[in-house]
Amino acid sequence: MSIRRSIIVVLIWILTCVPAVAQNTHRDSVLTHARYLKSIYRTDDAIEELAALVNPKGMDEGVMAELADCHFQSGAYNDAAGTYFMLSSFSPRNILYKIRLMQSYFRLKAYPQSIQAGQAVLQLDSIPAVISLVGDGFRQIGQADSALCYYRKSLALKPMNEIVLSKAMGILIDGEKYKDAVSICEAFLSEDPDNATIAPLKGLALYRNGDYEPAVGVFQRQEDIGNDSYPIHYYLGQSYWRTNVMYRAEKELLTAWQIDSSDVNLAYSIAAVKSESHYPFEEDVKPWLDKAMEMMEPDHVIMSRLHQQYGLGYYRMQSSWDKAIEHYKEAYRYNPKFISALSTIAYCYQMKKEYRQAAEWYEKYLKVARPGSKGYDFAKDNLLFVKSELFMYE
Repeated sequence: MSIRRSIIVVLIWILTCVPAVAQNTHRDSVLTHARYLKSIYRTDDAIEELAALVNPKGMDEGVMAELADCHFQSGAYNDAAGTYFMLSSFSPRNILYKIRLMQSYFRLKAYPQSIQAGQAVLQLDSIPAVISLVGDGFRQIGQADSALCYYRKSLALKPMNEIVLSKAMGILIDGEKYKDAVSICEAFLSEDPDNATIAPLKGLALYRNGDYEPAVGVFQRQEDIGNDSYPIHYYLGQSYWRTNVMYRAEKELLTAWQIDSSDVNLAYSIAAVKSESHYPFEEDVKPWLDKAMEMMEPDHVIMSRLHQQYGLGYYRMQSSWDKAIEHYKEAYRYNPKFISALSTIAYCYQMKKEYRQAAEWYEKYLKVARPGSKGYDFAKDNLLFVKSELFMYE
């Protein structure tokens, strides 16, 4: 080859290859810096740098993967899902892309899409965590049987996963399959008998199934090893009650009350246990029944306001007088200080031309209203009118 021809070849290489090399060097430098920004949680800056590398004419998998991960890390799950969907289409056997797509959909509460993405992962690899998340998706859309099926598959691969087991037991207990709930946890509890998550669930399943003595054993063991939570004391007390060990039932239920005094069923249970233990009614049983009754009563102020707004709405319609009367009566019943309700009720009856009732309610109002006030004068004038109309009708 001549010197001249060699020079020409070198020039062609410089003109074609060197720019490509420089371009790749720039890309790699940006990628490296973007990964650093992502590592220190400056994901917005990383996204901005990566976006400059995106070429609409071609897919750069490395750039798009980093971009998708930045979206996911920053909580922009819509953008993450869209990017991971493109990456999955470009590289259909890449499990990571499919898992991230599944997770993005789940966090967007797009559960059917998350399930579909998870099932695509499982066609490539049986990963217990993915199986469990598919089960979570089915549980979120109310398909408990399908969720339980996936939880069982996950447990078959990873039997000591207490989180998945607790979800499976919850479904079985909610479905009143108490014996199945007890059965599914036996292998786990043989390895970890005092587990504070699974053992109480077994106790609950036994209790709900009417197996009160075994339930006592489970809950008592939890208390003995230091589990001082509300459910332990509550269900231990309930189980002792059902096995007629009243003094222990009272002790546990009162302990539960000290932890949480918001459960009306607990107040009733304490009253019932004291009653069955033949405590004096007035001194010991009635106060607990009163507590339960008070807890069943709604907030009178709020109820009065709600009925007042209902009444005002029907009053303004100028046609639904009966409904307005009904709600203003309830508003007054819940709050006897709301005396303007009396005048409004009277006016509604007046509009219905039921003058006798109108007169009665105006008179009720005038007995409690302040003389000389606008409301008093309005009711007094209208009472005269109503009485004259009533006289004419009679």
